[in-house]
Amino acid sequence: MTANQIATLLFDYAELHRQLKQKINNLNEDQLTWKAATGVWSVTEVLSHLADHAIVVGFRIREILAESQAKLPAFNQNAWVESSSASKGSVDDILAFYDAYLTYNLQLLKRIAAEDWEKTGVNFKDETVTLRDVVWGFVKHVNHHVGQIERITAAYVVV
Repeated sequence: MTANQIATLLFDYAELHRQLKQKINNLNEDQLTWKAATGVWSVTEVLSHLADHAIVVGFRIREILAESQAKLPAFNQNAWVESSSASKGSVDDILAFYDAYLTYNLQLLKRIAAEDWEKTGVNFKDETVTLRDVVWGFVKHVNHHVGQIERITAAYVVV
C-alpha cells in the first residue's frame, strides 16, 4: 500500500463514528427501536451489531499482526444481536463504546509499518486476506449499514 492509500483508509476509518452519529442525530426513541417487520433489525440493533462487528474485526486485526496462523473468526450476527437484547440497549452507550473502540484501533493502525498492511490471515471461508482487506472490508461493512439505517428511517411509520 502506498502512503496515500494508507492515509485514505485511515481517514475513512476515522470518519465511521461521525457518519453513524450524523445518521441518527435527530431520531427519537420510537424511530431508534422501530422495526419494519418481525425478524428485521431496528436502528438500535444495527448499531449494536456494528459494535459487535468492531470487536470481532479488532481481534482479526490483532491476529493478523501477530501472525498467529489462527483462522480469523466468524460470528453469528443475528444470534449476538438477539442474545444480547440489543433492542433494549442505550444508543448513547453503544456509540460511546464504538467511538472509544474505533479510536483505540485507529491508534494501533497508525502505529504499524507500511509492510504490515500486507500481512495475511485466513478467514472463516478459508480465503487468505490481508490486513488491508480486513480494514477496507470493515469500512465497507459499516457504510452498508449506514445505508440500512437510511432505509429504516425512510420506512419508519408512526404506529
